Amino acid sequence: MKKRLKRGAGLLLAVCITTSTFGGTYATAASAKYKIEDFANVLDVTARLDNEPYGYYSTSRYNVFSDMGAWHGYHLHALDALDVYGGFAGPHILAQDIGMNLSDCINRLQLTDAEGKKIDLTGARPYMAYYPGRLMQYYEARGRYKVTLELIFVSGRTSLVRTQIENYQDEPLVLNVGWNGRIFAENKMGAKTYPTNTSLGAIDNGVQVSFAGDTKAWTTTPEMKYAIRHSEAVSTEVAADKLSYVSKAAKPITIAKGKPYVTYTAESFTFTKDEAEKEGKAVQTLLANPEKAFADNRTRWEGYLNKTFDQPDNVTKPYKNAAVKAMETLVTNWRSPAGMFKHSGLTPSMSYKWFNGVWGWDTWKNAAAVAAFDPALAKDGIRCMFDHQIQSTDRVRPQDAGAIFDCFSYSEDSANYRNSKPPLAAWGVWKVYQESKDKAFLEEMYPKLVAYHNWWYTNRDTDKNGVAEYGAMVDDLHYQRDENKQIKKDENGKPLLDVEAIIEAAAWESGMDNATRFDQEGSGKDDIGVQVFENTDAQGKVVGYSINQESVDLNAMLYAEKAFLKSIALELGKTEDAKKYESEAVKLAAYINEKMWDENTGFYYDLQTNKDGSQKKLLTNRGKGTEGWMPLWAKLAPKNRAEKVKNNMMDTNKFNLRVPMPTASADNAKFSPYQYWRGPVWLDQALYGVEALQNYGYEAEARELAYKLFDGAEGVLTDGPIHENYNPVTGEGLHTRNFSWSAAAYYMLYQNALADTNPSTQTGIPMK
Repeated sequence: MKKRLKRGAGLLLAVCITTSTFGGTYATAASAKYKIEDFANVLDVTARLDNEPYGYYSTSRYNVFSDMGAWHGYHLHALDALDVYGGFAGPHILAQDIGMNLSDCINRLQLTDAEGKKIDLTGARPYMAYYPGRLMQYYEARGRYKVTLELIFVSGRTSLVRTQIENYQDEPLVLNVGWNGRIFAENKMGAKTYPTNTSLGAIDNGVQVSFAGDTKAWTTTPEMKYAIRHSEAVSTEVAADKLSYVSKAAKPITIAKGKPYVTYTAESFTFTKDEAEKEGKAVQTLLANPEKAFADNRTRWEGYLNKTFDQPDNVTKPYKNAAVKAMETLVTNWRSPAGMFKHSGLTPSMSYKWFNGVWGWDTWKNAAAVAAFDPALAKDGIRCMFDHQIQSTDRVRPQDAGAIFDCFSYSEDSANYRNSKPPLAAWGVWKVYQESKDKAFLEEMYPKLVAYHNWWYTNRDTDKNGVAEYGAMVDDLHYQRDENKQIKKDENGKPLLDVEAIIEAAAWESGMDNATRFDQEGSGKDDIGVQVFENTDAQGKVVGYSINQESVDLNAMLYAEKAFLKSIALELGKTEDAKKYESEAVKLAAYINEKMWDENTGFYYDLQTNKDGSQKKLLTNRGKGTEGWMPLWAKLAPKNRAEKVKNNMMDTNKFNLRVPMPTASADNAKFSPYQYWRGPVWLDQALYGVEALQNYGYEAEARELAYKLFDGAEGVLTDGPIHENYNPVTGEGLHTRNFSWSAAAYYMLYQNALADTNPSTQTGIPMK
């Protein structure tokens, strides 16, 4: 049951409708209906594009706008970018794998009067706005005219621009209408410059970019096209170098006062010949009734807003802005089916050079948030990963039947089969069901979830005690190589293990790549460090590898998964399955509480094990990390222990820093506030920490930490991007920007900790 919060943080709003910074209005507790204009520019997407798409940390230099799963995006141009007034900056395209700036402004409006004199938009007053789901810009010459351009996405391949020209004068305004643009011949990647291998060519009512084939930097094919089509007849001239063009309307237009001229342009980025043909036909239909697309866009996005703010609350506007920015970030990272994507998926970040694929636990987190405003997209995101669930008929790795491998992107050779990711899939599926009430989806996913859950015990339980370890899959990359790059073998012909490679994959499988608890050398003189065990089936065949520690977060998540599977089983009438999962969960909880708890420090830790399980060592020496509150998130910790964990979490010398809940406690000897998983705040772990406190009734503490996550992190409450992680001491945003699961966590924190008390945790098995 939801517990309604009675007040928000900071100054409470005292009026029902308040004027926003940009001249619109936003609703408060007394008015729950929102429009897209209520949330203008909560993320800065302005850019002055050149042919260098990436900057520091291989991250896009500017925040981008995309929607509907498109593989391309746009920006608002900077106000000082006078040479691109009249168009949107871009596009930035994803050429299967990494991004390319195709143009600084590929389709720029140009106007001349009846005498052929140029209408100079740089002399008009400009205004730029990024509304949820829409870019808008206008140029207004007082007493003369106003030109408004709006850009939306209408599909996973096509965007649509509406251009409206208003005449403020009594006399009719006669104009010649045209468009021009150019494409970059080269893009820079790091210190090198590479040809884009692109060229322009005229098509009916527009122009098209063709790609000559693969480059040394981007994966492109001759079938890829970027086509621009207008709603009215135009003629196009392409320059001799095929890098620029001019399109002109067939005849002048006359605009009377009070009767605006409106025209439309569709821009489509497609990967294959079939896609190009299909999208060309779809654009014809679109341009026959383009206003429907704009109406549908508004309906969808205002639906998102009003699902997000579906109940009155007293949370102030900056936090609502942050929730909307989180939505925008998630939707921009949506990629529609293409290549290995059989369903839509949410990538970690369109902004990062190497993040244009999908990862397992990212997917479950993103789905848990997206389910609240777009359950259909959340379902497809989950399906996108399960489309490639390993089967027993797999020719290469049948021993991993049921597993979800780490990640993949567009191309068939893009997948990482070395490891899986933490077991949160049932959590994501259950969240989708809670929002959609789609029992057919539960029926579809249940056997797949069961197979994945079982895999952890067949392939990652080295001593067969029902407690799993992180590890790695059987893979050629996990063997030693000689100077000729051939696999080394022992006297029996068995490949020699590359222990460091397996430990690397095991750390990846945990999701916490370089966390201090996975340092191979361990910590302290009595720590033997991280070692590798082979796991075998009943016939003695190696089916995978485990490291020598039973991780508390992994097994807490498996406990929670059993609870979610129990809930799903009951919904589907599978009462015997439900009993089995509860019985297994009770045993697992008893083990975690007996073996993985340290009374002296009041915290949970990983447990070192030997191969047969006869020796166990609690790894308190490796320090505290976010894994220590996962038993509270799973609801398996006794209440008296939860209080001690809470005390650690609220300690300003440990976890309660400016941005709270770093991945390593500040009193950990290896704490580093800027080194990936060795100290920065990752929002998923922080979300689990807030929900852990909520589970045990520590609502005031949960709200305090939740607000600090918003207040202390750079840019979250202004128009800055949501970062991959944050420095807990300074609040600096670290690593890549526009990161999906950080956005998902912020969205859920707003809904479930600021506006409400409603943790996403399991309810299938009650706390003891």
